Amino acid sequence: MICRVREGVGEGVGRWFDENVRMVVGDGRNTLFWYDTWIGDTPLWLKFPRLFELAVEKESKVEEMRRLGWDGNGRAWVWRRRLYAWEEESVRECVALLCNIDLQDTVHDSWRWTLDPV
Repeated sequence: MICRVREGVGEGVGRWFDENVRMVVGDGRNTLFWYDTWIGDTPLWLKFPRLFELAVEKESKVEEMRRLGWDGNGRAWVWRRRLYAWEEESVRECVALLCNIDLQDTVHDSWRWTLDPV
């Protein structure tokens, strides 16, 4: 049961998992780009809800998005329709968050309990 918390099992107890656990990205192969809290304090689907709604692929991993190119012109960004100017500004804001992310090919992604003082 504990392994399925990430999938939403046990949501009746509030958002304790999202609020107290975050993904520490290494190689990005096990971190969901939109759903996991891995950059900042909020999952990208909540920070950029309109982009998430328009994204064709919502289950992409961080490594896959980087490999496809998450700069503004990269192939990682596939939309259901052409974006409006204000939506393109959201893409630029998201790309700015990603520009300093450096994945580590020899380090696996891991979960971190945020209340742990380490």
